[in-house]
Formats: sequence, C-alpha cells, structure tokens
Amino acid sequence: MSSTVVASMESPQSEACQRTAQQLSGRSQMGRLSGIEISAMGSYVPNQVIANDDLAALGCDSEWIVQRTGILERRRAAPDQASSDLAYEAAIRCLNQAHVSPSEVDLIVVATITSDHAAPSTACHLQRRLGCIAPAMDVNAACAGFMYALVTAGQFVASGSARCALVVGSEVMSRIVNPKDIKTYPLFGDGAGSVLLRPSEDPARGLSSYTLGAEGCGGQMLCIPGSGSRLPFTPETLLNGDHLLRMEGRTVFKWAVRVVEDSIRDCLCHADLDVADLDLLILHQANIRIIDAAVADFNLDREKVFVNVSRYGNTSAASIPLALDEAYRAGKIQPGHKVLLAGFGAGLAWGTAIVQF
Repeated sequence: MSSTVVASMESPQSEACQRTAQQLSGRSQMGRLSGIEISAMGSYVPNQVIANDDLAALGCDSEWIVQRTGILERRRAAPDQASSDLAYEAAIRCLNQAHVSPSEVDLIVVATITSDHAAPSTACHLQRRLGCIAPAMDVNAACAGFMYALVTAGQFVASGSARCALVVGSEVMSRIVNPKDIKTYPLFGDGAGSVLLRPSEDPARGLSSYTLGAEGCGGQMLCIPGSGSRLPFTPETLLNGDHLLRMEGRTVFKWAVRVVEDSIRDCLCHADLDVADLDLLILHQANIRIIDAAVADFNLDREKVFVNVSRYGNTSAASIPLALDEAYRAGKIQPGHKVLLAGFGAGLAWGTAIVQF
C-alpha cells in the first residue's frame, strides 16, 4: 500500500483507536422508527455462476474456500452490467410485488461501493431508468450500507417527508477484487436486493430498535487505497493494484464477531426483547464462520439463522436485502414476525436493527 495512504490512516492498534473502541463499547447509539413498514421486497443475481472449482486456475483451493467461508459458488455480472442494472432488476421485482408503479416512488436510496461512476450516483441512474420523479442518493457504508440506507430512508418515511421509499443494495464486487489475492478474491460475488418502505397505520410496525456505528480508526483493515482524491488514479496506482480491495481477513473477522454480538445485545435491550422473541436473524453474509461465531453465545434455534452465503458469497451491501427477499419467498417471514438484521464491514462500520413485520 502507498505510504501516502498508510500515513493517512491510524493503525487499529494505535492508542487513538483503542480509546475509540472503549468509548463506543460503553455508549450505544440507539434509535427506534415506528409506524413504517417494509411492504415489499425484490432481488436479482446475474446468470453466470462461478463455482469454487472455476477459480482453480487462479490458484484458489476449493476445499480451503469451503472450510474457511462456507462458500460454494457466487454470481458474476455480465461485462455490460453495472450496479445500476442489477439495482433496476431488483427494484422492478420489488415494485411488482407491491403492485406499485415507479411513478409512486418518491425517494430512492442506493447502498453501494461499486457505483457505475464516481458521478452521477447509481441512485440517479436508477431513478432515470425507472422514470420516476424522486430525490435519489447513494450511501457508501460497504457491507453495512443497506442498514445505513434502510435507517436513512426510514427517517424520511417516519417524518412524513416520503411515502414510498425504495431502498436498494447493489454491488458488482467482481470488478473491485484482485484476482491475484487468492484469499480474498473467492469471497465476493455480485447481486442486488431491494425493499419498499411505506407508512403503516400500525404503530407497532417498523424498526423496534436500531443502532448504527463506526470505528474509522480501523479503516485500513478493509479498504480500496487508490482512485480517490487521496491517491488519484495513475498508471502507477493501476500497476500497484491500488484500485482494488484489500482486506486483513483475520483482524476483520475478530472485529466483526465482537461488533455483531454487542450490537445484537444492544438492540434486544433497547427493544426490551429476549433473543427467543426473534423469529429470524439475517446477518450480513460475509462468511459462515463469522455468522456461527457471532451467534454462538446466544441460546437460540439455529433454524432461525438464515444463511445463503454458500450460493452467493459476500455481496456487500446487497447481502442483507438479497437474503431478506429469499427468506420471505421461502415463507420464513410472516406478518407479526420480528426479524433481526445486522450488517458490518469496511469503515469499519456496522448497523443492526430489529424489524417488526
């Protein structure tokens, strides 16, 4: 990594980072959004399936991938597909399920780190293709992005500023992961998921509790060092691969397990619920070992933990809405259910919420 980039980020072991972690552990940023509902969901994955064996030519070991991550295959976008294309397909499926016309959508929030362009936003591309007249913006919080987008849009709906908000997580991760990094490249896939947020006459529906947080002092543990204003794109940065994702897997693993456990406990406490009251848990589908470790200390029925990482890999901001839609179509989410969602990733950032359906 460029010395310029290293100098701009604090080490996760630095005094400043340790102080930040101590402060955050004793102070949860909690909230509640009532009187809103997820009225529909939709998802889309590209047609091309990349199995573990297909990566053997790159030096990736299929058995290692399965044992360390639980991933068997992932999807890859076609050369002519960008994030907005995947987002559009997921959005249309969501709107069709709700029997809602694009003209009724009055807010679009897209979570992505693989935007079509630096500008305009992927959300604006989606707004153009849908043909609706609505404010549109991107949210960049990586694998926690959908949770940030959900809470952001939820605030608009709860306040009455929007009545039909489309929230999308869409990623083409295959374009930003280094094929030479055989421990990171197999982890990621492409996909999109969407939900429609609307007001509810039932004040019990909505986000019974939520928490968003960040530990930016650990940003270098999962980052793309180049192609931004800190390290602009040049032939040298291209040669160094500075435009591609870099991850300290072991350190991120430990951080993710800690923050997911803590944020789940915080949300349960804030909502005055026990883990047994939850009908389903959908954690960011990064790695089956992270999911297993994060819920290990909770006495719960493992049938309540929804997992699809084996088929799609880590789709970053698309992970949670993709799993949410699959769980709904499988009949695992019914009216009255309490579903916990938790995202975590680059930033380092996280977001957890309990959704009352």
